[in-house]
Amino acid sequence: MKSYNRMMGMKTAKKMLLPLAMVIFLSFTSAHKFYVSVTNMVYSEKDEAFQITSRIFIDDMDALLKERYGIVSKLATPNESKVAQEYIEKYFRTKFAVTIDGKLVNYKFLGKRYDKDVVICYLEIPNVKLSEVKSLSVQNEILTDMFEEQQNVVHIKWKGHKKSFVLIKENNKGMLNL
Repeated sequence: MKSYNRMMGMKTAKKMLLPLAMVIFLSFTSAHKFYVSVTNMVYSEKDEAFQITSRIFIDDMDALLKERYGIVSKLATPNESKVAQEYIEKYFRTKFAVTIDGKLVNYKFLGKRYDKDVVICYLEIPNVKLSEVKSLSVQNEILTDMFEEQQNVVHIKWKGHKKSFVLIKENNKGMLNL
């Protein structure tokens, strides 16, 4: 009888501990939302231009367009707003800047495309004679006005060199001396 009671007690304990263990396990493995963009700036010697791609999560950009401009953009869907790209470009122009030798440079916003859950924006800074450039700085405040945790990773590649920055709201500018 003792072994039967012990066995029943163990089954009861297992039944009670299993849900507790599941709660503890799930609390450590639940999906954590992170806020990050990745921008690549590559110098093309052939084109004498910096070619820039910036990858941003679609849902974050959707939220931004709605919050900042009141646009229900529905990015990457058949019902995408006809003005979505126009407002993405407008936002980039207020939050992404490149300075060469202390002078703000204009860039062309070439367009965007989608890859799974990311919008990829294409930009270009034409007519850059890299041999004459002494310094370059990138200011990237993309989504830092929406998400406190936003991190903007910027990779710059030129003539076999590479420099990377992680920019945040409080430190949104990376400087490079060539």
